[in-house]
Amino acid sequence: MTFTRVVGLLSRFFFEGFRPIARAPYRPDPASWPDTEITGAWLGHSTVLLNLFGVWIITDPVLATRCGLRFGPLTIGPRRFVRPALEARELPEIDLLLLSHAHMDHLDLWTLRRLRGNPHAVTASGLRDLLANLPFAGVRELAWDESAEIETRHGPVRITARQVAHWGARMRTDDWRGYCGFVIERNHRKIGFAGDTARTSFTHWANGTDIDLLAVPIGAYNPWVRAHCNPEEAVAMAGEARAHYLLPIHHKTFQLSSEPMQEPITRFRAALNDTPERIAATEIGQTFRIPN
Repeated sequence: MTFTRVVGLLSRFFFEGFRPIARAPYRPDPASWPDTEITGAWLGHSTVLLNLFGVWIITDPVLATRCGLRFGPLTIGPRRFVRPALEARELPEIDLLLLSHAHMDHLDLWTLRRLRGNPHAVTASGLRDLLANLPFAGVRELAWDESAEIETRHGPVRITARQVAHWGARMRTDDWRGYCGFVIERNHRKIGFAGDTARTSFTHWANGTDIDLLAVPIGAYNPWVRAHCNPEEAVAMAGEARAHYLLPIHHKTFQLSSEPMQEPITRFRAALNDTPERIAATEIGQTFRIPN
């Protein structure tokens, strides 16, 4: 890394410390969610909280002010533009934690240490060492197309890892770490969580049946389109996955690329102009319910 680049990053880190962080537009109330349906909320970036027929699930939880390298009380990395819709202490007790890969905007140790409950962690392959000494009931790594039946306090949940087009290293040199998306099954219903992905085929995700909801990333594509799909590609992949409803994630929270902050959701809405009812939520904190 050049000296100019280092100075630029340090300057951005310093001046961003004075930028205010907006409140989330909506505040979910998980205590009011029934255990008889699929209810959820987008908490920001790739963090989704789900009540799947009584089983509490959270995906790639990042609730800190910054994501990045942590040195004691300091974190060097991007600062949020919008606060998480819920703080870690406001979450319900989590039954199941899903981690799609090791990037710091998806696997945040500060947040993981503060999750309530004693969750089972299901991760992409090669992440177990990063979770040592964390208060989890167990850690299960999955390779692509591998499944696991996780027995939670509220009943079983089946998790299948699916292939995406991304990369998994946390510190550049550990490129052996895996990456994936997940299909979550309970009571004959399916939820997909794509984590991070560039444009690739999603025809294998449904495995012969429709997906009720797919959380799909739509931001950080300019100039990183080889690692992050654009909104139109996200809609196309959801179609291949036979998803009834779409939840756009990975936007509006951190500035990770060059496109304007509002561009991804604007393009995403336009791509679904003929079927806007398929969009589960567009704002951080919005609660959604998937019809039975």
